[in-house]
Amino acid sequence: MLMLKAGAMSEESERLAKALIAFREAEGISVRELARRTQLSQATIRRHESDRGGLPVPFAARRFEEVLGRVPGSIPAAAGGPTDVGLRPDSDGVTG
Repeated sequence: MLMLKAGAMSEESERLAKALIAFREAEGISVRELARRTQLSQATIRRHESDRGGLPVPFAARRFEEVLGRVPGSIPAAAGGPTDVGLRPDSDGVTG
């Protein structure tokens, strides 16, 4: 999984924001539905779509890769945070 420092976060987070928005628009789905599909919170989806979230934690990056049909490790992730994709988020979802 790619790990980047703060200098690259803006460009990469902007790319992710655009990809998530384009995906939702193409699928005709809501933030809520994308949150359900990724098993992440709606707040996490909104944060990353607005480009305010910086890079996602590894767990969230993996979920985004899965839903966007990207290869593992293709979405840069912030250092730290949950990495085990086998973790089951609580009912509110995982933030990241």
